[in-house]
Amino acid sequence: MKSMTAAMAAMLLMAAAPGSAPAATVGDLAWMAGAWVRDAGDEWSEESWSDPRGGVMIGHSLSGAGDKAQAFEFLMLQPGTDGTPTYIARPGGGSAVAFALAEHGAAHATFDNAAHDYPQRITYARDGETLTATISLIDGSKAMRWTYRRR
Repeated sequence: MKSMTAAMAAMLLMAAAPGSAPAATVGDLAWMAGAWVRDAGDEWSEESWSDPRGGVMIGHSLSGAGDKAQAFEFLMLQPGTDGTPTYIARPGGGSAVAFALAEHGAAHATFDNAAHDYPQRITYARDGETLTATISLIDGSKAMRWTYRRR
């Protein structure tokens, strides 16, 4: 009985050990899915994310002023080479830039790429029917933020 208790205690300690949590998956980011829109006077932006399927989420963003589009971006969330969810951005349809998931919770995620010029960090947070996207340098400086509402 005594050895069984010690074995159970060891198992509980191993389960609670740092790094023992299961790895994040793209499916853990399903809370980002949907069509999101931001109107700020004449300026507007929208971002849409598919539901996760096959381990991938596809997204896009479009922004402009009045009746003229000014910028767009193709987006994807997919497992990186090590399996970590990776945010792939193709601003203006150009070359892909990858940001690895650095931290996440039930309704927030942070993706980092310290080697990129700007942004180096991309953070999403959802609060009910509001999605906030923030880009910044890795230390959080030079932040730009967009707050969207569900369309």
